[in-house]
Amino acid sequence: QVQLVESGGGLVQSGGSLRLSCTASGITLANYAVAWFRQAPGKEREGISCISSGSGSTYYVDSVKGRFTIAKDNAKNTVYLQMNSLKPEETTVYYCSAESRPFGCTVVEGRDDHWGQGTQVTVSS
Repeated sequence: QVQLVESGGGLVQSGGSLRLSCTASGITLANYAVAWFRQAPGKEREGISCISSGSGSTYYVDSVKGRFTIAKDNAKNTVYLQMNSLKPEETTVYYCSAESRPFGCTVVEGRDDHWGQGTQVTVSS
């Protein structure tokens, strides 16, 4: 059974930092492309960053580029999202997903993606 578990969310002041973790069981993340999404109430889920299998190439949407860093620790079967300079409007639930993909990564949701349950990030002003 595949399971992704996000952790590391919480309350932080504007301008602060958090590191989210996405730990997998049942699959080896080294063989998967992993993406981070977020979804505010009443809005569509937004993909913000991803990391490929193999080479570990990364992608960031413009709104987080330069502030967020995605990284993979294969030994821990975990993908991290380091979030710096957080803004109040980034308060929402963050999710990770894993996709079996031979190369590259995408922040577009796929039909066969595995998903975690999400972790709440709250940025106070």
